[in-house]
Amino acid sequence: MISHILFNSPLRSLRQDSLKSRKGQAALWVYGISGDLPIVLLVMRNTEDVNILYEILAAHEYWRIKDLNVDLIILSEEENSYLLPLFSLVSEIVSAAQKYFPLDIEGKIHILDKNKVADEDVALLNTISRIVLANDGGTLSDQMSAQKVLPLPLPRIWKASPKAYPLLSPAHLELNHFNGWGGFSPDAGEYVIQLEQDQYTPAPWINVIANQKFGFLVSESGGGYSWCENSHENKLSTWSNDPVCDDPGEVIYICDGDTGELWTVTALPVREAETYVIRHGFGYSVFEHTSHGIGQQQVQFVPLDEMVKVSIMRLTNHSEETRNLTLTYYMRPVLGVTDQDTAMHIKTSRSKTGAILVENPYNEEFPGKVCILDVSREDRSITGDRKEFFGSGDLLSPESLQRVNLSGTTGAGFDPCAALQVKLTLNPNVSEQVVFVLGMADNQEAAEISAGKYLDAANALQALAVVRDFWQKKLSLVKIHTPADSMDYLMNGWLQYQVMSCRLWARSAFYQSGGAFGFRDQLQDSLSIAHICPEISRAQILLHARHQFVEGDVQHWWHEPTGRGIRTRFSDDLLWLPYVTAEYIRISGDMAILEERLPYLEDDLLKSDETEKYGKPSVSKIDETLYEHCLKAIEKSLSFGQHGLPLMGSGDWNDSMNTVGYKGRGESVWLAWFMISVLDKFSSLCRQTGEEERASNYEEIKRKIAAAVEQNAWDGSWYRRAYFDDGTPLGSIQNTECKIDAIAQAWSVISGAGNPERALLAMNSLENYLVQWEDGLIKLLTPAFDQGDLEPGYIKGYLPGVRENGGQYSHAAVWVVIAYALLGDGDKAGQLFELLNPVNHTRSQKECLRYKVEPYVMPADVYALQPSAGRGGWTWYTGSAGWMYRAGLEYTLGFQKNGNSVIMNPCIPKKWTEYSIEYQYINTMYSIKIKNPERINKGVKYISVDGKIYNENVIPLVNDRKNHNA
Repeated sequence: MISHILFNSPLRSLRQDSLKSRKGQAALWVYGISGDLPIVLLVMRNTEDVNILYEILAAHEYWRIKDLNVDLIILSEEENSYLLPLFSLVSEIVSAAQKYFPLDIEGKIHILDKNKVADEDVALLNTISRIVLANDGGTLSDQMSAQKVLPLPLPRIWKASPKAYPLLSPAHLELNHFNGWGGFSPDAGEYVIQLEQDQYTPAPWINVIANQKFGFLVSESGGGYSWCENSHENKLSTWSNDPVCDDPGEVIYICDGDTGELWTVTALPVREAETYVIRHGFGYSVFEHTSHGIGQQQVQFVPLDEMVKVSIMRLTNHSEETRNLTLTYYMRPVLGVTDQDTAMHIKTSRSKTGAILVENPYNEEFPGKVCILDVSREDRSITGDRKEFFGSGDLLSPESLQRVNLSGTTGAGFDPCAALQVKLTLNPNVSEQVVFVLGMADNQEAAEISAGKYLDAANALQALAVVRDFWQKKLSLVKIHTPADSMDYLMNGWLQYQVMSCRLWARSAFYQSGGAFGFRDQLQDSLSIAHICPEISRAQILLHARHQFVEGDVQHWWHEPTGRGIRTRFSDDLLWLPYVTAEYIRISGDMAILEERLPYLEDDLLKSDETEKYGKPSVSKIDETLYEHCLKAIEKSLSFGQHGLPLMGSGDWNDSMNTVGYKGRGESVWLAWFMISVLDKFSSLCRQTGEEERASNYEEIKRKIAAAVEQNAWDGSWYRRAYFDDGTPLGSIQNTECKIDAIAQAWSVISGAGNPERALLAMNSLENYLVQWEDGLIKLLTPAFDQGDLEPGYIKGYLPGVRENGGQYSHAAVWVVIAYALLGDGDKAGQLFELLNPVNHTRSQKECLRYKVEPYVMPADVYALQPSAGRGGWTWYTGSAGWMYRAGLEYTLGFQKNGNSVIMNPCIPKKWTEYSIEYQYINTMYSIKIKNPERINKGVKYISVDGKIYNENVIPLVNDRKNHNA
């Protein structure tokens, strides 16, 4: 019985008629059943056949001994009467069996009287139970060995033997920064990967394609998965983060109907000797492959405002024979977090149009949602039975593809899949297009309408053109041209795309499928695109303000649309609201945002022994302006320790230092610098709103904090990082581990509050200790935590030299670049920007084999110690992308938008004699050329706009629909 409890039991498919419930887990709670454990249901209908009850109780006792927690539910079915003899008998037998077990353990026995259970709840119990038994259904052995063999389609008879066709080489690709695997297209709009025979990229090189409600990720080999609304909580197909296997959650197979040869246009799961060309673009990916005499192209994208993934397959017959092909789209449905949790709840069906529909009625977070898989050809076959699809085969060779068609089996109780198959006849030298659509909607009708829009190839191609045009326009609003083309390739599209598509919309990538909004994370991300998409930045700020508690603290992260998340004692989260708000107003000039009225959240406060709590808070009836939300965040943060520094709480940007100040006495030096920056920026807004007294008060607090840092946090050659609850310093020469930390030094400059001489010395120390030139990285701290006595938190769980524990944490490394630019050292800032630029880590195959990850997006981290020094960690889903863009545009190139003007304040390498920026301000184009004939790092002599000389470094902006030269 255990295998039927732990895995999706084939017995469930025998009771199709009883698997009809559309209710969720919460319906069980009224009966004292959590629904978190596997359930075995025994239906008792008479008092005669009680042997099976004794057997089940013995089984339950055995499971307890083996630490397998199972809820056993005994449903007594008898006519309602005063005595209830059956219910009484069952209760007596169970009571006698349970006397040796405590009642409060997991895996209880629940006795229910059917007369007191609603019919729909009986259906729910039948639907969700791993095993359902009846005392009048025969012996336990008989009921557990029941079988039903479904008829399968006939095996296909192959008419011909495989034939060798001439190899057609792909067209020669002119790529920039080609490294043996891939390079940038000349216009930088695509990263193109070419895989020759037996060639694989060192790690999956992916694209993240999304709109605000739907998306998918796909690797160069075709691996990946899709999601709807929340990339963690509502996956449509299976997500894998295995960098070796890169198992795909969805596959489109091509089968030769005459010879039985099976292959895929993608390099996995079926790999062939011929070349594969993959083009990752903004909002789409293209796979090209020619084999078996068939030219194959597969384009995948998500329309701008629909919850569908469109796959356009174009097949060209290069042979002189008529070819009969079969195309099969397979996916392993999830409709929740993992297929292990949801498989037994998945139901499949066939729509009137022939599409396969997939539902998970048990998923209460996304109730009623219907997933649809459809194709542009009417003649198709389907199956919802994974056992049928694979048989004794696997992803390389599903057994069902050797049969004449799929069986049409759908329903509940199967090991589920969604497979859709069509047949295609290709005449010689003819091309045909087939469109597959995978989507989700609130109900079946909406799903069919949404999917149906793109089943016509012309409509699908038009939607693709709209997507490409959207990204081209957005990503070209600011365009740079510098002597460092590696910088141009990163800045002119890929960083902004990484922020918008991955960080803000998808919130998922290969190495992490988060799905949640991080309070500090997405606020910072949104700030980096305020130049090109101020409307997105504005909406993000207002969304986050709604996730502030009435006391002033905030949810560290939360899931949409439910609002479930965690309340913590992190000390910096809430301060990012006023910081980003002030910066957004500086860039956009939108003071009106401060008057937006927004509610708070309400929930129980954390107990004294709690550092975090997960839950779903309620929305308060209290609403206040964004300005008041920001003030509440600041006021909540003004708590200081014995050194006059802000309290660190259970984390201060570096979440992994979660035990430095969790007892409420530890202090953070970095947070002091950051708080100074917040107070500085927000006191200016206070003055603009007429609150002179508050502004003066904040400025006084700012001065006190700065004085406390200089008095109590200077370590002789750099600034300390923090103080533990017991007063032990961290980031000090006294420490054997973490003697110096990068962000305390960088922010002494970024805040503008550090003693100039000390800040310069601190940055020199940072370079000496933390910049690892030979491996091309900037460490967060050194030495790494390992065997020492300090216990800073879960940072110590990372291997030394990995992620925050002494590796490069790219988010912080970019702050180092910004600090050097603010110091006026353009040579150092330029060198370090190039050091961090992934393009410069992947210039050759040798470098790629060390760095491994994608050359076109930022990594969250780079390993610092041998034998893995220089290896990139997880990519795409990292806040370093937004800060890297700001470091390049605002601090190095000096382009800073302030309302209706641009301040030019460059800090560049001396060797740069000129560079240019094209900026589209609403409907007006500004072409800005910066000349540096004297080869200096910093300083502006004058600015000329259309021939008019300005002595200040300000370019006034006016939307007159003309072209201006500066």
